[in-house]
Amino acid sequence: MSTQANPRQDNAELKVLETEVLIIGGGLTGAGIMRDLSLRGIRCLLIDKHDLCAGASGGNHGLLHSGARYVANDLRAAVECRQESDILKQLAPQCIENTGALFVGVEDDDPGFGAQFPARCASAGIACEELSPAEARTMEPHLTEKIHTALLLPDATVDPFRLALENVAQAQLSSSSAYRPHTEVLSFRISHGTIDAAICRDNRTGDLLDIRAHQVVNAGGAWAMNIARIAGCSDVNLLYSKGTLLISHDRLTDRVIHRLRPPGDGDILVPGGTVSVLGTTSIRVDELDSIVPTVEEVNTNIREGSAMVPALVHARYIRAFSRVRPLLQPGAEASDREVTRGYALLDHRSQLTNFCTITGGKLTTYRLMAERASDLVAERLSNTVGCKTRELPMQDGEACRWTEPGASPKYWFQANNPDDSILCECEMVPQSAIDEIIKCAPSGGEEMTLEGIALRSRVGKGPCQGSFCGMRIASYLYDRGYYRDKTGLDHMRKFFNERFKGLRPIIWGRQMAQMELSEALHCGLLGLDQANNMDESAE
Repeated sequence: MSTQANPRQDNAELKVLETEVLIIGGGLTGAGIMRDLSLRGIRCLLIDKHDLCAGASGGNHGLLHSGARYVANDLRAAVECRQESDILKQLAPQCIENTGALFVGVEDDDPGFGAQFPARCASAGIACEELSPAEARTMEPHLTEKIHTALLLPDATVDPFRLALENVAQAQLSSSSAYRPHTEVLSFRISHGTIDAAICRDNRTGDLLDIRAHQVVNAGGAWAMNIARIAGCSDVNLLYSKGTLLISHDRLTDRVIHRLRPPGDGDILVPGGTVSVLGTTSIRVDELDSIVPTVEEVNTNIREGSAMVPALVHARYIRAFSRVRPLLQPGAEASDREVTRGYALLDHRSQLTNFCTITGGKLTTYRLMAERASDLVAERLSNTVGCKTRELPMQDGEACRWTEPGASPKYWFQANNPDDSILCECEMVPQSAIDEIIKCAPSGGEEMTLEGIALRSRVGKGPCQGSFCGMRIASYLYDRGYYRDKTGLDHMRKFFNERFKGLRPIIWGRQMAQMELSEALHCGLLGLDQANNMDESAE
């Protein structure tokens, strides 16, 4: 039987692929499962309907939690975050900056909450040092003078893109595992309680894939419930919480800054490279697509965050972005802030013998979630090799380094090659980096899009948000013969449209002048706003 009407399309080619395990969802959990299983000698195919980290894994603060944020309402999640944070700091240091964090109680925050906080941290095994307000402001001069409580904790920051890329890269080296982006599940072919194949579509070519696997893992993040429904499983129940964050032009603090109160909007400021990330809001939503930040959400974050760091009021913001968190559903009346940040592993054994779902959780606990799911899959495959990701360091892949702030200029100056032209001046990305990403970085498909290149590098992350480098890189790839027809132009238009989603709600001050220049280039010079009409006229 099939759980969906025959998806075969006219003129669509059906290609058969075979693997031991099909993993659906290219977030950090899916990438972690791929690495874990590959290290056990199990061949995997990881797919995502977009690309790596297209959901919540690529739309967060980049905060590696110490667990302290959850000590007041979810002790188990706090302990798991503390344990996994310690593991990742040891095994993937190239992806992590050990910033530390200040939790600060400010005017109107309950001093009683702060007074109980050290004892709660102690119950979770989290180090917590009490500071005077003066000591905190010496460490972070941008903090408000209206501090009544300050605590120092061991949070850190993590590059989720590099972490995902290195998980996939190592999996590809460890076995004959593979990754396919832009591959969407349409239906499953099921007989006698077993999935015989997943019918998928390559969203760029329209071709259909018949993917046959012994085991299927649903690691679809916020889309996990939808994927389970396609398989006929109704026991995955999630809440959807939209979070909006802001990226500032400058790095405002050395450490992560938390508001010392129960979790709320705009209460975390996370430094990352040369910028800071402020957020997040939490708004219940019913759908997953067309999620964009709003001006109201931007204002909420700035209003709440400025109580900790007043400089946020006048900071220049270069981007806003929104993603949806998948939360385990306890009941319709529960607040999103109160819902557990734990995870769930469902084996679906009453309905299917070779299908499981892993969902919920945090970026910080992705490795643990991957281990639990991989244990179940390995047991089903009678594979007795134990998990190795708890002790085996993450390989420092050369092709994965380009997401690191400052990596490109360091490499470029060391190479000292005057012919290696800079294509992205904001982040100093040379053409040799683009060549290496296309050749060696975990697959972006047969023809990597500009968005795929940006995901694997710092391209488009600077103040101009890709206004210049988008054109330069597309031109360079045309000159090399990598792009040969109008698809390169389509890639450029989609890249700029994606950038504009994050620019729209923060266009004021200097960013407005930047946007005016971008519009002149993209519309006045390239005519990208007329490209669709021109294509239709040509036909």
